[in-house]
Amino acid sequence: MTNINLSQSAKNRILEIRNQADNSKKFLRLSVKGGGCSGFQYIFELDEKNLEDDLIICSNGDDVIAKTDSISQQFIDGSTIDFVEELGASYFKVNNPNASANCGCGASFSV
Repeated sequence: MTNINLSQSAKNRILEIRNQADNSKKFLRLSVKGGGCSGFQYIFELDEKNLEDDLIICSNGDDVIAKTDSISQQFIDGSTIDFVEELGASYFKVNNPNASANCGCGASFSV
């Protein structure tokens, strides 16, 4: 397990997505890649592949709900993944205490 938290709204949204056809074995994968307007960007994917350096963010017994990788974990340690619903938009958001700056849309950050 990691020191990354998953809010109840994020967990609920992942479980809703998994209840759709062909998603029952999938989990949310959060990665950090170079890019975006602030230097690094968050990548959210539905995945079912197990990789060698996977770290579990959240599980329910053997049922994995969210994962990251060991490199990304260094950038998001202590973060909370949330699911936000606003007028006209809904999205996963990372509340990252390690970020020294964020872009306006929240998709990229710098450390």
